[in-house]
Amino acid sequence: AAAAEPGWPNKHTLRILQDSSDPSSNVTSHSLEKLPPAAEPAEGAWRGRDPGAPQSRDPAHRPLLRAHGPQRSAPPPSPSGDGSLLARLFEHPLYRVAVPPLTEDDVLFNVNSDIRFNPKAAENSDWPHEGNEGEEFLPTGGTAMDAYPNWLKFHIGINRYELYSRHNPAIEALLQDLSSQKITSVAMKSGGTQLKLIMTFQNYGQALFKPMKQTREQETPPDFFYFSDYERHNAEIAAFHLDRILDFRRVPPVAGRLINMTKEIRDITRDKKLWRTFFISPANNICFYGECSYYCSTEHALCGKPDQIEGSLAAFLPDLSLAKRKTWRNPWRRSYHKRKKAEWEVDPDYCEEVKQTPPYDSPHRILDLMDMTIFDFLMGNMDRHHYETFEKFGNETFIIHMSSACPFAHMSSACLLPMQTCCARIRRSTYLRLQLLAKEEYKLSLLMPESIQSVLVAPVLFPLHLDALDRRMHLVMRAVGDCVEKDGLRSVVEDDLGSDHVAATTT
Repeated sequence: AAAAEPGWPNKHTLRILQDSSDPSSNVTSHSLEKLPPAAEPAEGAWRGRDPGAPQSRDPAHRPLLRAHGPQRSAPPPSPSGDGSLLARLFEHPLYRVAVPPLTEDDVLFNVNSDIRFNPKAAENSDWPHEGNEGEEFLPTGGTAMDAYPNWLKFHIGINRYELYSRHNPAIEALLQDLSSQKITSVAMKSGGTQLKLIMTFQNYGQALFKPMKQTREQETPPDFFYFSDYERHNAEIAAFHLDRILDFRRVPPVAGRLINMTKEIRDITRDKKLWRTFFISPANNICFYGECSYYCSTEHALCGKPDQIEGSLAAFLPDLSLAKRKTWRNPWRRSYHKRKKAEWEVDPDYCEEVKQTPPYDSPHRILDLMDMTIFDFLMGNMDRHHYETFEKFGNETFIIHMSSACPFAHMSSACLLPMQTCCARIRRSTYLRLQLLAKEEYKLSLLMPESIQSVLVAPVLFPLHLDALDRRMHLVMRAVGDCVEKDGLRSVVEDDLGSDHVAATTT
């Protein structure tokens, strides 16, 4: 009934502080445009079966899959006796290296700690600031900043070197907010081939909701192209945790959540186009399909059981009006052509051309590209066509690892070609962390389950996924080792740690 009321806005206005834009939406972007459109058919994705799904902490959650097979062995106890392998990893010297001292040019926002956050100003940029002190969040700690919502603390913490710091308590709190905060409004995200929803929370935070389109054990046919697969919410969640374990910290925080489609979408949305696509299926389930480029129709509807659906919620980055981002074409992007390969797959001199083209003539950007190549190979992400950076920091900053919802496919060895054919430099910190994570005691198949065990929509990954992570880690180490053997350690590994960390990081 509410949807039929006149005077509804066509779109939401709560966008001034947060954004999750498509790469093409940033008009200030500058791309490496010399690459022609072209791609090799991708090999299909595979999914394992659930070996024993742990019970969710949410009593309303009903497991979607039956348990099969034995449980994976628990990680060995840490020196502190708390049994946390992840805690032991994060205590390692490689995970305690400090970022350089931050100047005003190195932080995304220069914030006065006495400024109070006005929630109405966040909802409407035209809201007058004078005389509204009573509406502000009053401080509960030493400064007003202590009372900021966790999504705002996340934004304030972004700097030239990291999306968030290693031990920022606001990140864990933000994940909890995404999992439990009351949803106050829902709207469709414009653009894209698949439906995504913008959800606004009680604390004025916003997140991008990607619903589950198919169960985790459903395999993608092996003859599908890499861009034909559905985006998978569990892969989006896993990407955040893997990125954190690798210590890149370039993926925005992502949580899993069960959504009541009736109470938390249909009954509160003010998006008429979304509301009109709701229907009751022949199986008596609540469904909707929304609007998007390809997979938005009754044939691709999202249905609850009867009205519950799970999905991922990715925290928004600061809005482009406050923190512009540049969008760059990945020089090692796929061709996206059914019969042609990309230039980098056929030209042996392609890497040298790239390294002579700005911004890739800067060592920093090549190092970041190799980090992203490793991350995507471990995830099985073959669809990294663009990437973004914060405009304020110029070319000397990290690459944001966004859009990781199509990973854990059957991985083509071509995805390591940028590293194998280029033998481009790799950061020493990355090289040493990879060596650490390749060890039996710290292997990813043990660390990832511990990291994601508290996710409400667990199990996020299956044993086949976890075993693939270990295999791919050894393939990465072999590729780096081949480059070191060919060109020498000093030509391949860029020392970003200094002599102070030599002894500590090699033990």
